[in-house]
Amino acid sequence: MNVLENLKYTEKHEWVKIEGSTAFIGITDYAQNALGDLVFIQLPKIGKKYSKGDSCVTLESVKAAEDVYSPISGEVSEVNLAVEKDPSLVNKNAYESWIVKLINFDPNEINSLLSSEAYKDLLKGLS
Repeated sequence: MNVLENLKYTEKHEWVKIEGSTAFIGITDYAQNALGDLVFIQLPKIGKKYSKGDSCVTLESVKAAEDVYSPISGEVSEVNLAVEKDPSLVNKNAYESWIVKLINFDPNEINSLLSSEAYKDLLKGLS
């Protein structure tokens, strides 16, 4: 499974990329592979506020429906309409296909997320 070095991860297979005051949220390569072909993504409303661990997105695949949990607290500033129109983009490249952008997040929460090395160790335990 592909794991990028510059991201932070959760044990539930979400990733976070911080660029300035924006946090990009998506699912990992492992998650998209486990779900199979995505057919529907229910995105949140812009302006919605989430606490760390809240369900913020629903993904439906040919296999199952799964929630995406907000890895950090924040406010939705943008959603990726391209993945809503074509959920298979997440299957093609999970790390390029962010789902939600958050603002007004607590930078200290980033420190509680997994590094790429810790996430790789987590994946080794799942094999």
